[in-house]
Amino acid sequence: MKKQDDHRREPMEMWKEEYDQIPVPQEARDRIEAGIMRARLEKKRSDRMKNMKRTGVTAAALVLTFGIAVNASPVVAQAMDGIPVIGSIARVVTIRNYNESTDNGMMADISVPQIDGNVAANAEMDAYAKELIARYEKEVVAQLGQEEGHYALESSYEVVSDNDKYVSIRINTVETMASGAEFVKIFTVDKATGQTVSLKDYLNSPEKLEAVSQNIKDQMAAQMAEDEGKVYFTEGEVGGFTGLTGDENFYLNEAGELVIVFGEYEVAPGYMGTVSFTIPADVTK
Repeated sequence: MKKQDDHRREPMEMWKEEYDQIPVPQEARDRIEAGIMRARLEKKRSDRMKNMKRTGVTAAALVLTFGIAVNASPVVAQAMDGIPVIGSIARVVTIRNYNESTDNGMMADISVPQIDGNVAANAEMDAYAKELIARYEKEVVAQLGQEEGHYALESSYEVVSDNDKYVSIRINTVETMASGAEFVKIFTVDKATGQTVSLKDYLNSPEKLEAVSQNIKDQMAAQMAEDEGKVYFTEGEVGGFTGLTGDENFYLNEAGELVIVFGEYEVAPGYMGTVSFTIPADVTK
């Protein structure tokens, strides 16, 4: 399969280019950037508070640091008891919260999930969080000395699927600079082994991978035909979607159907946001 370019590039590169091409005076651009950043952060904080109320998780349970033991404190143990159990394997908790800000207005708020127990997938989720932290710290260094920073990174997670065999944890990251972009990473974990499972391994067949790819192409075409507001980068154009590699984000919905998820700019313009495709069961049989 040939390498997909342009539209499959790093989202940061693409929306930076779009932004730089807009003829806006620098003073006005600074005000726009600041407003965008404030709106993004206020919305994320509001959503996070609603989610905490809905799940009944206390703030104490959300700021646990590395190495803390459940039995170390009766208060902590009681707080963690309120966190939902993830099937027969464990519970998902926030094991660390990286919360930093700078004097010139840059900030990061990154929640790091962990499945309770000796689960191999935890190391992968931690490594991903460290990548996000390094991304933020790189921007901080790049903007040292500037009176006003123009960067924020917020990352939260949710359990999007939990059945007898798999649990899927979706990490949503919003990166705000000139504008905003959302990145998605889904860790689908085999409950029997504690290992993450790739789409390629889950389907376990090149023919099934090709069938799912074709179904996504068909869904793209059908959606664009029905709604002129929907646009996808399709096969035949530069950087268009030619098929799955087997490394894409996925989970299983309540009906047991495969759901493929793409971040902003991966298969569609930025205004489409993150997009997903539910694959009919007969395609993956």
